[in-house]
Amino acid sequence: MSLFSKLFKLFVGVVLMPVIPMVCLLAFYQVHLKDNILETHANLAQMVSASMNQHIEDLAWRLSFAQNVTDYLQRHKNPQTLLQEALVANPDFLMLAVLSSTGKELYRAGDKQILAQIPPLDLQDDSSLPQLAKTNQLSVSSFDVENGRPISEFIYPLSNGDFLYGIMSFFGFLARVQEQRIGTTGHIYIVDQNGQIYTSEYQYKPDFDASALQRAFAGKNGLIKNLKTSRETYVGAYAPTPILGAYVAVLQLKSEAYRSIYYTNIILALFLLTIVTLSYFGALTFAERLGEPIGALAHAAREVSAGNLEQKIDEDIGWGEFKGLIADFNKMTADLRDYQELRLQAQLSEMKEHVFRAVAHDLRAPLLGLQGYLHILQSGQASEEEKKQYLELMSQAARNLSALLEDVLDVSRVEAGILHPQKEPVDVAVLAAEVVDTLTPTAEEKKLELENYVSSLTVPAEPKLLRRVLTNLISNAIKFTEKGFVRIRANEAEKCYFITVEDSGIGMTPQEIKGLFQKYHQVHPDKPGYGLGLFISRQIVEAHGGKLTVSSKPGRGSTFTVQLPKEEK
Repeated sequence: MSLFSKLFKLFVGVVLMPVIPMVCLLAFYQVHLKDNILETHANLAQMVSASMNQHIEDLAWRLSFAQNVTDYLQRHKNPQTLLQEALVANPDFLMLAVLSSTGKELYRAGDKQILAQIPPLDLQDDSSLPQLAKTNQLSVSSFDVENGRPISEFIYPLSNGDFLYGIMSFFGFLARVQEQRIGTTGHIYIVDQNGQIYTSEYQYKPDFDASALQRAFAGKNGLIKNLKTSRETYVGAYAPTPILGAYVAVLQLKSEAYRSIYYTNIILALFLLTIVTLSYFGALTFAERLGEPIGALAHAAREVSAGNLEQKIDEDIGWGEFKGLIADFNKMTADLRDYQELRLQAQLSEMKEHVFRAVAHDLRAPLLGLQGYLHILQSGQASEEEKKQYLELMSQAARNLSALLEDVLDVSRVEAGILHPQKEPVDVAVLAAEVVDTLTPTAEEKKLELENYVSSLTVPAEPKLLRRVLTNLISNAIKFTEKGFVRIRANEAEKCYFITVEDSGIGMTPQEIKGLFQKYHQVHPDKPGYGLGLFISRQIVEAHGGKLTVSSKPGRGSTFTVQLPKEEK
């Protein structure tokens, strides 16, 4: 994960963390706010129920004429006139009748349509009459609808033991109640115990499911939180009425009841969206502003650690303390670069001086030898056997001088970039055998086993240059091996050829391997040489498009591997 991503996530998390508990708190608050709205509906339902209870209680004083009816009955007079007058005085009464103490109808009066629909009353089987006579209290029956009118029956015990029976209409009362509304869609309904709703012809009646209303009435808190119809969803509350099995239900469309909450939700959502958006872009900007200089400093530090002192950071990306830090970092790298250049110049100067001294010494030795041998030969004092010996020594000195000059010339060609091998098919087995034959005397002198395991293998290379590489590798292996062996192997893979030179010599540490292929570098300065052989060998192999690698362990020897690519056909 990048530094920018980490900073961005950190800033977004810090800014948005307080939003999460706020959202939870708002959700909790809205649940209670909905309950508070429904409590308003519940209060209205209870008020209507209390009003209906008051309406029924008022029935007691409207039955004051019952004493006159009792007087008429005691004098064996027909009270029908009194009943008719009571009907006129109380428009809510649809029918009045006098029942005997056994529940059989004696007299009746009322609307003709009602009377025609109700047969003579006979409540002799009603077991509640004797109990009602003892309590001497008004009894109101359950709610019902007749001819589109909401009605309820009542029975009032008379002092002479008879009963006054009546049918009372709640049409006027409900008409007044139903005029009240909550909002546009909130209405008050009277619902019976079967879930059937009474509505007037002027009141809209949604297609409520009776069983759904019954289930809603089974709740204990009086709230209706979700009442679905085929097209709409209602919420509200209910309250039981003094009429047995009847309820007052206040129902309103859910969308209207919670409209203020929905508007609040929209405002809060826009507010939260604004916060999130501002937080996102704020975190993005801040992460970019903070991440860019930190990332640049981290990248530059890695480059400097890897040895690239040319790395420089653009100071324009810095701000505040970062600007000064970047300036100090650039100054530090510049100082390090200057110090490294001075150190390299000193090392190079020292190395060149050492090399020139060694080269001068090695050049002077064979030249002085040649001069001495020439002086002896010119003096004519040497015998024929001595002449042959001196000529052989002069030849060896000339070869050494030629090899040294060739190394120096090869270094010059490498540095000038003019080392371009002329490739041709080369039999590695033949080439290795020639090199081994040349270096066998040196190996035998140190009692080393110089083993050649190269079979017939043809590679594309310049023979002279490849011989130079093998000679350098094998001669180095012999130089740094005091006992054991030096082995040469060769094989091929799908895309390249491998030539390895393995020895059981002194080996090298990883630190020593790091500068092994550098020019004028000598791992063991006490050994003869100029530090050019491996440098030239690697340059030759790379000029062929290959690689020269080494693996080594101190005290266990080293293995040099030449990898040459196969030419595409």
